[in-house]
Amino acid sequence: MDALKQGADALFILLGAVMVLAMHAGFAFLELGTVRQKNQVNALVKILVDFSVSTVAYFLVGYAVAYGTGFFVNASVLAERNGYDLVKFFFLLTFAAAIPAIVSGGIAERARFYPQLLATAVIVGLIYPFYEGIAWNKHFGIQAWLAETTGAEFHDFAGSVVVHAVGGWIALPAIVLLGARSNRYRKDGAVSAHPPSSIPFLALGAWVLCVGWFGFNVMSAQTLDKLSGLVAVNSLMAMVGGTLAALWVGKNDPGFVHNGPLAGLVAVCAGSDVMHPLGALVVGGIAGGLFVYMFTLTQNRWKIDDVLGVWPLHGLCGTWGGLAAGIFGQTALGGLGGVSFTAQAMGTLLGVVWALLSSVVLYGAIKYFVGLRLSQEEEFEGADLSIHKISSSPDRESSW
Repeated sequence: MDALKQGADALFILLGAVMVLAMHAGFAFLELGTVRQKNQVNALVKILVDFSVSTVAYFLVGYAVAYGTGFFVNASVLAERNGYDLVKFFFLLTFAAAIPAIVSGGIAERARFYPQLLATAVIVGLIYPFYEGIAWNKHFGIQAWLAETTGAEFHDFAGSVVVHAVGGWIALPAIVLLGARSNRYRKDGAVSAHPPSSIPFLALGAWVLCVGWFGFNVMSAQTLDKLSGLVAVNSLMAMVGGTLAALWVGKNDPGFVHNGPLAGLVAVCAGSDVMHPLGALVVGGIAGGLFVYMFTLTQNRWKIDDVLGVWPLHGLCGTWGGLAAGIFGQTALGGLGGVSFTAQAMGTLLGVVWALLSSVVLYGAIKYFVGLRLSQEEEFEGADLSIHKISSSPDRESSW
């Protein structure tokens, strides 16, 4: 029976890893559908290569930083317990690799290719796993201190803060240091619109992300005996709450409608195992409205050229999710309890500050020593031709 349980757990978390791996295709198509046609190939290549660099960095360094476990032992040792520890690494890797995928959407269309791969290695090898170890492996006694001080540890079941808020807040300094795309904001104060190049591809990316997200959230239980139907239903409710709120606040804009469910899913990750479904619906709805409002504000008023809106979507909605777990997880609001708003606020603040400061140092150093941005000519020509020497539709162009 013990061998059967070990095999079932390994299969369970492997399925979760595959589902979250599929989400990276969602990231790719979401970016492809949002950027202009001359940058579509670059969007696809970036996500795949970022994932590959993330795998190597997390295998060699990051997993050990977060969990104190390495893989420099004989294969016979790694294969014990049906290789569960290896599959768990695969699952957690897909979370870690989401960070550069998030950043990619914010810096699209004008970032240099190889400097960003360098940033990916540092983020996944050091920056992300440092906070991951604090939140999910109780490093430095911070969780114990929070429990003693507030009555509960910082609770982030599936990564509203650990993955999404950290990713979004890492992206913000990179976006600001890069500067806006050429001619995005004119000297006379006018804002040049760069509408999505393909709503169907954008929608495909959003749907792939939504489906994979149920692996992201539900399989965060990591073993079959801890599987919770509550997590699945709460994820569903937050998804539709975000969709409906984005539809209303975004005035039927299809780009907002397809990002709305993602905002809801980002926000529900932290407390999806402790909220009532109606609470999850509210959390998702607030996240959907927050994304639309803040995306519009950052793009048009603050003139921060965040191409996919990753700071509002992941940074702010992830921050809201960390706080929301401490509100809607309370028994007074139908939740299961065992959470503290104070602990949630402190744990969330720690993640935001760490992501922001480390990103300023990392991207500031890369900008100073290497350079972050394509030249004006390369940006005008497009990242596809400038970096990859081929466009998304070479046959059609050759026929012209």
